[in-house]
Amino acid sequence: MTREILFVTGTRADFGKIEPLALAARDRGFKVSFLVTGMHMLDRYGLTKIEVHRVQGATVHEFLNQREGDPQDTILAKSIIGFSDIFAELRPDLVVFHGDRIEALACALVCATNYIRSAHIEGGEVSGTIDEVFRHCNTKLAACHFVSSEAAAKRVMTLGEPADRIHVIGSPELDFHARPSGVTLPEVLSRYDIPFDDYGVTLFHPVTSEAATMGRQAADLFGALEASGRNFVVIAPNNDPGSREIFAVLEQLPRERFRLIPSMRFAHFSELMKHAACLVGNSSAGVREAPFLGIPSLDIGTRQTNRAEAPSLFSADAAEREKIAAFLATEWGKRYPPHTAFGEGRAAERFLEVLADEGFWQGGLQKTFADHG
Repeated sequence: MTREILFVTGTRADFGKIEPLALAARDRGFKVSFLVTGMHMLDRYGLTKIEVHRVQGATVHEFLNQREGDPQDTILAKSIIGFSDIFAELRPDLVVFHGDRIEALACALVCATNYIRSAHIEGGEVSGTIDEVFRHCNTKLAACHFVSSEAAAKRVMTLGEPADRIHVIGSPELDFHARPSGVTLPEVLSRYDIPFDDYGVTLFHPVTSEAATMGRQAADLFGALEASGRNFVVIAPNNDPGSREIFAVLEQLPRERFRLIPSMRFAHFSELMKHAACLVGNSSAGVREAPFLGIPSLDIGTRQTNRAEAPSLFSADAAEREKIAAFLATEWGKRYPPHTAFGEGRAAERFLEVLADEGFWQGGLQKTFADHG
């Protein structure tokens, strides 16, 4: 019997994390499919569903779960209803979802209430925003857990999950960054019309609990970057509340020094990162991929609070212009040894080792609280 694994993806970021696992499962003989929803379906954010459709040997299902501007509770309600119908029709043997976003929470709820085996990627992490609450909810709903570190595994156990359902595999996106991207930097610069080869990368997303101040934070941050005289490739923010205010700031930046891109192919983004002078913003790329690649990164604000520590990782508030300027002056272009606290780029290999155990597929789906004392 060929087992079917359904990978749920709502953003370009989570697709970068689940794609290595999906490709490995496909190559091992599993039937692999994707459910594409969320930001992937929206034109303003690059219509990144196209990237998922490029995966060979996999079936792709689409679900439009939101319109631009929908509040998060509305998106959650729409997603639950849609996922319920889709999962009832597909009945996969395993549903894999990632992280802490609304689509992941809807997926976890539907799987739990319908006793569909589910696997949560990168549970047990902290960030300091409502995303962390969603992430811990997903942990309690998921049947099993593929986490990025031993510290994350301990937090998942603290939430009452059995140790034999927790598997430390590392961060899956590092699998991709650990190998050649398959493209060259000149190809990346040409494809995305980037007019400079000495550049920093900036990703600044909304913080849902701070939506009312995101415009001011964006103005402060990008004002400091503009004052530095440096060049930046800016990847557009995600679609959380507050994104409209960030876009309003981005659209006023001088085009000769700031190249705004809605989204990038993952291979091209990886190559861009590998040659960047630094990364600035509040994306997980700054606290995870950048340290792994040895690139200095400046984490802005609260979105990734307490999530990671590394010698190449610094922090500042958006309004701390002098601190931002000092980082750009002293860290621009430096390189650090690779930081491997979140894995060495072997997550897919470890994922397959777990799936190869027949006990994984036979474990019961009635959850109980494991008191570890």
